[in-house]
Amino acid sequence: MLTLSEGRAFFELGSFLALRRAMRHLPKGDGHSVIVLPGFLASDSSTRPLRGLLDDLGYSSFGWELGRNVRFDNAREQALYALLDRVHADSGRTVSLIGWSLGGLFAREMAKQSPSKVRQVISLGSPISGDRGHTNARHLFERLNGKDPEPLRQGRFRNLEEAPPVPTTSILSRSDGIVAWRGSVQKPGPKAETLEVFSSHCGLGVNPMVMYAIADRLAQQEDDWKPFARTGWRSLAFRTIE
Repeated sequence: MLTLSEGRAFFELGSFLALRRAMRHLPKGDGHSVIVLPGFLASDSSTRPLRGLLDDLGYSSFGWELGRNVRFDNAREQALYALLDRVHADSGRTVSLIGWSLGGLFAREMAKQSPSKVRQVISLGSPISGDRGHTNARHLFERLNGKDPEPLRQGRFRNLEEAPPVPTTSILSRSDGIVAWRGSVQKPGPKAETLEVFSSHCGLGVNPMVMYAIADRLAQQEDDWKPFARTGWRSLAFRTIE
C-alpha cells in the first residue's frame, strides 16, 4: 500500500516549487562544498532542485557526475572517492555529503574511508541496516549487480549500520513506500541521529520539511555539531528516533 502511495511525490514537488522563493530564508550556509548523491536508478537530474536550493543558501553544491546510479563496482567506488578528493582539494575545506536512498550508503562509506575530508553526512531514506530485505528495490539491484558487488566481495561496504566518525543524520519517513523506515534507523551516538519526517520515498529530495532539516543541519558551525532541536513548531513536524 505504501509503495502504491509513492505518487504523492508529485504533490511534494509541487509544494517545493510553490515554496521555493520562501525557502531562500532558510538558515544560510558558510560557503562550504556539498556533494549530493542520487538514489538507485536516478541521476543528477533528480537532485537538481535540492542542489539549486543549496546554491541559493550559500553553499557550493555538486552532483555526482556519474550518470545514472545503476551499476556498483570498483570503478564506480573509485570514481566517488576521486570526486570527494577533487572537491576537497579545490575548496581546501571539508565537504558535506548528502545521499538519497542508495546514495546515502555511498555517502556514509565515503565518510568512513576519508573522515578528514568530510564535514557531515545526511542520508535520505537510505537502507543503512545492512538488511536488503528492508527495500523493495532489492531484487532489481541484485539482478543488475549480483548478490555481492565487487566492493562487497573484497570486504568493503560491510557493517553498514555503523555510523561514520563524523556528524551523521539519517532522515526517514514511516510512510516510505520503497525503503522500510526501520531499515533507516541508525544506532544513536554522540554524533549520530535519526530524524523522522512525513514524506514519500521519491519525495524526500524535494519535501519542504526535509529541505528545512537539511538547511538546519548544514548551517551548523564546523566542529560545533549539535543534535536537531525539536523546539516550538518543530516538535509537530519532526520526530527523533533513538
